[in-house]
Amino acid sequence: MQLHLHLLLDGKVLSWGRKGVPQVWDPATGAFSSVPSPSLLFCAGHDFLSDGRLFVAGGHIKDLHGLPNTNVFDPATETWQALPPMAAGRWYPTNTTLPDGRILTLAGTDTAGVDVPIPEVWDGTAWHQLTTAPLVLPLYPRAFVAPDGRIFVAGEQPQTYWLDVTGTGQWTDGPVRQFGSRGYGSAVMYEPGKILYVGGGDPPTNTAEIINLNQTNPTWRYTGSMAYARRQMNATLLPTGDVLVTGGTYAGGFSDPSGAVRPAEVWSPATGQWTQLASNAVTRVYHGATLLLPDGRILHTGSGDASGVKDELNYEVYSPPYLFSGPRPTITGAVPGSVTYGQTVVVTTPDAATIINVNLIRFSSVTHAFNQSQRLVPLSFSKVTGGISVSFPTSRTAAPPGPYLLFLVSGAGVPSLGKILLLR
Repeated sequence: MQLHLHLLLDGKVLSWGRKGVPQVWDPATGAFSSVPSPSLLFCAGHDFLSDGRLFVAGGHIKDLHGLPNTNVFDPATETWQALPPMAAGRWYPTNTTLPDGRILTLAGTDTAGVDVPIPEVWDGTAWHQLTTAPLVLPLYPRAFVAPDGRIFVAGEQPQTYWLDVTGTGQWTDGPVRQFGSRGYGSAVMYEPGKILYVGGGDPPTNTAEIINLNQTNPTWRYTGSMAYARRQMNATLLPTGDVLVTGGTYAGGFSDPSGAVRPAEVWSPATGQWTQLASNAVTRVYHGATLLLPDGRILHTGSGDASGVKDELNYEVYSPPYLFSGPRPTITGAVPGSVTYGQTVVVTTPDAATIINVNLIRFSSVTHAFNQSQRLVPLSFSKVTGGISVSFPTSRTAAPPGPYLLFLVSGAGVPSLGKILLLR
């Protein structure tokens, strides 16, 4: 079952669940291939290294009991490598790629089922504990690299936190959210420093709130509410800069499928409003997962592997409205497979006159209603003969290193096919 989803550098998708072995799915053919892992990765944390490999921390012994294992998946060879273990086991941790390419691992429960308060950082060769930064956090905390380089933990509890990862670490309290606990709600960084937190709670809420971490004294404020209350849903960044919400349940309790929400909804940062879209065919609640594909479609899969919820061993692919809104901009020349910070690249396109946005979206690495990797970074550009000249970010805090999709967006709101590249 596909409960953990990750886009790969070749455009394929790596997934795994509690049972069986990890699989690589090829969207072009629909075929799956097995890629057995060194240990059970269910309920691990994950994010991408700067070279595009997937870094996985923790795993599953039994419910609430986590492995200390570290594993890396190389999409070039479709093989796994076991690395030195963490100091503590972790079940339901969050991985966050830092601006310098290191990996921060937060939270989770250890081999004995006890919350792990000490963060750990992987430096490329070894783990280091942030011994002066103990803090018990909710499982799978919604963590983001902030514009000043600190880590911002947006929830799921109303009290948020800042983590300074320099030295041996230090926590400080952040602004309190408007709504109460947003358990199994979803959060995304829809522009550098700007976070949308939507849904969650018990009973579930349809409310959403936003914060701008670029401000001197950032505070949470409500934005538009969804048509449906949702818990166990997923929020996915679209090439246009909008945010798509899929799946979940409006019923109280942990994951009641009787309240399944089928219609998708999309949020516009420009208006703060939600628009209801098409409905999916399958109930997807706890352990559902959603991922943006390079062609702009959405992979929607999983759900189940829990008491009272049907195991869904299938997937759906959703084509958003922008794929029916006119011709797609085309990129006719090669785009470098690797770019550096501050680099300027000419992207050849016959549609330069129609382009109004150029967006980078970091690859998805998603599970349990949270994508630990995705973020959108608008790029500055100018029109030149034969195409557009695109300036890549100079800030590693705005765009942590790793794999991204590059999209051109027309004035009609139609994106090009995404081009895969590494920002390093």
